[in-house]
Amino acid sequence: MWQLIIALGLRMSVVATLAFIFTRTRLSRKLIKRQLTWKDKVPLILIFGGMGVLGTYNGIQMEGGAIANSRVVGVMTGGLLGGPVVGIAAGLIAGIHRYFAGGFTALSCALATVVEGAVGGLVYRHVGLEKLNWQVALWAGFAAEIVQMIIILIVAKPFSMALELVKVIGIPMILVNSAGAALFIMIILSIFQDQEKAGAVQAQKSLEIAGKTLSHLRKGLNMESAAKVARIIYDNCDFKAVAITNQEQILAHIGAGGDHHRPGATNFTGATRKCLAGGQITLARSKKDINCQNSNCPLGSAVLVPLRRKEAILGTLKLYHVSEGSVNTIDLEFAKGLAHLFSTQLELAALEEQSRMLDSVKLKALQAQINPHFLFNALNTIVSLVRTKPETARELLIELGDFFRNNLKYGEDFVSLKQELQHVQSYLAIEVARFGEKIQVQYDMDESCFDRRFPALLLQPLVENAVKHGILPQKGGGKIIITAKEDDQEMQVSVEDNGVGMNSNTISTLFEKKCSSASGIGIGIGLTNVNERLKSIYGVDFALIIRSSPGEGTVMSFTIPFKTIREVETDVGTTGVTSGVGR
Repeated sequence: MWQLIIALGLRMSVVATLAFIFTRTRLSRKLIKRQLTWKDKVPLILIFGGMGVLGTYNGIQMEGGAIANSRVVGVMTGGLLGGPVVGIAAGLIAGIHRYFAGGFTALSCALATVVEGAVGGLVYRHVGLEKLNWQVALWAGFAAEIVQMIIILIVAKPFSMALELVKVIGIPMILVNSAGAALFIMIILSIFQDQEKAGAVQAQKSLEIAGKTLSHLRKGLNMESAAKVARIIYDNCDFKAVAITNQEQILAHIGAGGDHHRPGATNFTGATRKCLAGGQITLARSKKDINCQNSNCPLGSAVLVPLRRKEAILGTLKLYHVSEGSVNTIDLEFAKGLAHLFSTQLELAALEEQSRMLDSVKLKALQAQINPHFLFNALNTIVSLVRTKPETARELLIELGDFFRNNLKYGEDFVSLKQELQHVQSYLAIEVARFGEKIQVQYDMDESCFDRRFPALLLQPLVENAVKHGILPQKGGGKIIITAKEDDQEMQVSVEDNGVGMNSNTISTLFEKKCSSASGIGIGIGLTNVNERLKSIYGVDFALIIRSSPGEGTVMSFTIPFKTIREVETDVGTTGVTSGVGR
């Protein structure tokens, strides 16, 4: 018995070697998967049926033409990996071959081969590939071989010869073939482990690339951003060429074929046109599939994925190899994941652009609001001075013109503190002319602050609020102190008045869009706009701060971080965008 076990074990090494070679082929990685189509099952039937035939040829001849063999390993493994159809069909191939090999066990062994394939298929149905392991294969092989011995005893004639045969080959075949099935499954399942490891590596690489490309794609899909993104992918992956297009032209092409796939060209390949038209992932397995108009194009295969913004197709991402048939499942999943991340980034870029445009529209609307009462009162003041103080009237007309000009012409999103103060001084000159000594203004500023830049029209609404709702309601007027101080990291700006002040309930309603002001900028609207723009650009930690008590005056202040100033001036609306309440 031990000699037969050793002999069968040596022959099993041939099957194990074939299993190892099979797992190293590209075909195995395409066929061994969790969801099989008929196109996948046919080659599996032929492969495992062929292994069953080889198991017969590689068997040991016994008395009466019987064969001690490893046929079960091939057909049952087919069932374990491909299901009942693959197992039974592979069993039929190997079983028919065994039948014509002859011997008194020909029919019984042929039937047993089909049954063993079916056993593997039933285990597949019950366990599935998710839970399949070498222990399951071991016990399935053990059971299948016992079934084969029973079939030999029932079908093979004469019974005495069948019984003697089973006594000789039963235990060796049960032990060796069940162990062989377990070994075969261990080797085959290494495919999944390799794919999962490769998938994890590619997922990590996708995230790293997405992180590197984020700052570029936030500017939208254009030639500049596409060129930088394509270069990042090319430098971090093994593709021979990387290209990005929009709907009309090539935006970037890095690598092989760059001599004729030039940015700005509109002569798309056939594969690109197909991807754009269908909006689906396109696999080009050959030069013919790529369908480049240049007959000398070195590109041999590619995966193309659409780049989307919601339902709209913006363009394509194309990853190329120079050899035909080189695109594998890992490439496909990598391209899908990368395109999904890029599409998400492009959607965020569009949302941020819309937010930036909305903020710009709000700013323009704020700049354009001019209250007729403010204009009427200012003109009345000037008219009253024309005869008595013509020079003062002239100066006020200039200040009024400067105020309206600055209020309307601020096309820049960011201005210097010096520019903003000029706007404030124009407003105050008119109000001081109207109310005289009731309005006193004091400036306390570091000289280094004058060139610091921040969003336009932040300061004037605060000064106006201090004048109209702070000191004018107070008999005898009051003083406004405008302060700007800085340290190494930020600038603090405040507008303080010693006017009537307000209680906490009033403060809580200040950001409601109501209450009209002299210049036409509603106090609620003006303060809300200042607060929302500060939070939108710099974050909730930099919202407008208001401190006040009845009879104690009011202090309104905000802080501008220098680092964020540089960032937002480079790309307004895409840095530090958050929302929330003041700190």
